[in-house]
Amino acid sequence: MPKTVELRRHTDADGDRLTADGIRAAVEIGRRLTGNYDLLISSGAQRATQTLACLLAGFGHPVAAGVEVNSGFRSSVEERWFEAARTANGKDLNAFRKVDPELVERESAQLGAALKAVFELLPEGGKALVVGHSPTTEAAVLGLTGEIVQPVAKGKGVRVIEDRGTYRVEPLAQ
Repeated sequence: MPKTVELRRHTDADGDRLTADGIRAAVEIGRRLTGNYDLLISSGAQRATQTLACLLAGFGHPVAAGVEVNSGFRSSVEERWFEAARTANGKDLNAFRKVDPELVERESAQLGAALKAVFELLPEGGKALVVGHSPTTEAAVLGLTGEIVQPVAKGKGVRVIEDRGTYRVEPLAQ
């Protein structure tokens, strides 16, 4: 049975805390979530953990495993990403590759390994939700699947499905 990991970007924040709009958006997104989650993971940043808490408040279903913090979904060189974004004049990983290919390759490998580890923790047919950041969400997908996804807007995300060692990526509808 396929395993699924949904990766979402945190909602609107001011610094490391959600804004009132970010809180409302996360609760509303949580109301639209479907299915049961085996794992819930935050990058560890307050804005990601707060988004996950608000998603859960809207979701209204218990998740026995609780919330795990996995700093493997957060870059240790955020300033370098910011510099790449400024220099590339964009947020697309292909643009970042042109100005700092080593950053994209190294970070994608590390973030992809964190994503692979989540799949390894899931039971057959299992489902996880990871809340993190952009462009590290996109880099995790690249590192695991080799696929470049478009920049992820706040509260939005992608679904990665693993079936017998093959991965496919889909945008999240909500």
